[in-house]
Amino acid sequence: MKKRNTMRIGLIGFGKTGKAVASVILQNEDFELRWILRRKKLLDHRSAADVLGIEVKNSDEGLIYSTSNTNLEDLMDTCPVDAIIDFSSGEGIYTYGESAAKRKIKIISAISHYKPKEIAFFKSLSQQTTVFWSPNITLGVNYLMISAKYLKKIAPWVDIEIVEEHFKGKEGTSGTALKIAEVLDMDKTQINSIRAGGIVGRHEIIFGFPYQTVRLIHESISREAFGNGVLFVAENLKEKGVGFYNFEDLLLPYFAD
Repeated sequence: MKKRNTMRIGLIGFGKTGKAVASVILQNEDFELRWILRRKKLLDHRSAADVLGIEVKNSDEGLIYSTSNTNLEDLMDTCPVDAIIDFSSGEGIYTYGESAAKRKIKIISAISHYKPKEIAFFKSLSQQTTVFWSPNITLGVNYLMISAKYLKKIAPWVDIEIVEEHFKGKEGTSGTALKIAEVLDMDKTQINSIRAGGIVGRHEIIFGFPYQTVRLIHESISREAFGNGVLFVAENLKEKGVGFYNFEDLLLPYFAD
């Protein structure tokens, strides 16, 4: 039975970030992590709370299922959820998208990179249900982007450079940095990338004015920041209807107040 005022969550993906997100959800009483879907069979039918060492009241909360052993449509019917959060891969949306949209389940995607084909698919799903996508789902970095956008409006002639730093194994330019460049109407060649061990994720926007500089910096200290961002999005989507949303849609009303 659904707890009163509790939002039921299904999580797609259980890698390093997925585990951190699951940990945050499990420890928040306003949300219930009903199940987790992943490709690997290793943790099949284990409890995420047990795997992560978290005490929960309901031992069935956050059970892990593998895609090879699970009929996802049956899972959605027997363990219904209000929202699905995707931390899997660029192609993961095809696994659950149509089934979720048909059941009016809200879709929250935090995948960094999507090809135009996947974005078009998302927009088609948004005609049936609430769909949200952000290449970086941390609250702080999205606040940074909106602040940067307003600063450029004030001084459109200012010099701007973007610096993104990530862990050594991360390939390609970060999706967040590309999004920052898009928001500021900059070419991606103006993004400076650094890869070094020990860095989770850091984005800096440098505004070069005559005789002064302004630096806007966001740094992820741990992957749990993505979990906090997910819960902020889920909470702010509760009353949203059918449509395609991004972080700006959720944050701008706060600026208006």
